[in-house]
Amino acid sequence: MFVLNEDQQALTAAVREFCQSVLGSTAREDDEREQFRKEYIQAMGEQGFCGIPTAETFGGLGRGYFDYVLVLEEIAKVSASYAVSVAVTGLPQVILSQFGNEAQKQHWMPGLASGALLGAFALSEPDSGSDAASLRTTAVRSGDHYVLNGNKYWCTHGGYADLYVVMARTGGPGPRGVSAFLVPGDSVGLSAGKKEEKMGLRASPTTELVLENVRIPAENLLGNEGTGFNVAMAALDSGRITIGAVAVGLAQASLDVAAKYATLRKQFSTAIIDFQGVGFLLADMACRVDSARLMVHRAAWLRDHGHSYSKEAAMAKLVATDAAMAVTTDAVQVLGGYGYTRDYPVERYMRDAKVMQIVEGTNQVQRLVISRQLKSAYA
Repeated sequence: MFVLNEDQQALTAAVREFCQSVLGSTAREDDEREQFRKEYIQAMGEQGFCGIPTAETFGGLGRGYFDYVLVLEEIAKVSASYAVSVAVTGLPQVILSQFGNEAQKQHWMPGLASGALLGAFALSEPDSGSDAASLRTTAVRSGDHYVLNGNKYWCTHGGYADLYVVMARTGGPGPRGVSAFLVPGDSVGLSAGKKEEKMGLRASPTTELVLENVRIPAENLLGNEGTGFNVAMAALDSGRITIGAVAVGLAQASLDVAAKYATLRKQFSTAIIDFQGVGFLLADMACRVDSARLMVHRAAWLRDHGHSYSKEAAMAKLVATDAAMAVTTDAVQVLGGYGYTRDYPVERYMRDAKVMQIVEGTNQVQRLVISRQLKSAYA
């Protein structure tokens, strides 16, 4: 957990080289133009980056979640947008691995792992965010099909994805009425609605997803009717670890830029890192980055080794994303006026970091998850 083995070092080096040469060449342009390049996901898939934890049987590398967070951190150091895209296209693989039947796995997972197919996850709705169990999208059985109607919000890869995992209501109110479905991206009646104009992650497309009488085969149901909320919560546990890893990458990239700048920048004939006001700030930033990384690594390790990790995933997501927001903001401060301009990437890092405190459950929700588990443990 503290020292990477040779395989892990080789993996992170390969990811770093690819991201710097490919993603780095257009990172600023993609942010400014809000441009998503699907071919980048395909290229990363060809390198194996999109199927790190997916079993080799289904086209992945089978290396576990610990190695997965190492990869996501390296991608996020260059582009948080594409790190999130890799994490999101990985989420259907995680869901299929745990809840899919053999036919569903064989049909979808190899394409997702290779980057040939792009995945997405559709849970949130206009009036259903933190209260996910109140979703209103419906799925009605019609012979050997289901017919889906509703609107999903905040869908990463909306309009681009080849596969959406959609949560819809098949029963009464509350979590027991929710089911999970595999919805192909080319389904008739499925379309992308309004594209969100975002503060950050501007190279990662986020849209409304509109379902109008979308007919899908009954075999596209994941598990059984009424188990969809469990699917969603399990997916969020895993997703919180990946968002934590992206946050760590953002924070590390910001620290790297700020520390280098403070070492080279001189005022009063002295490197500004030698002034306590700056040097101590950088020291605190370094502590936040390492603390966040250790918590993310612990959650991933627990997941890989079959231990309970729901509380630890929430803790890792909370600590890492709060750290990313603090570190990216402090990096802008270290660079002063330059940090506020687009001459340096720290202003983009700061914009990208904010949403990390919101997605996969807000950090207020994470505190709720943690406190409830503490209550259960000490009752």
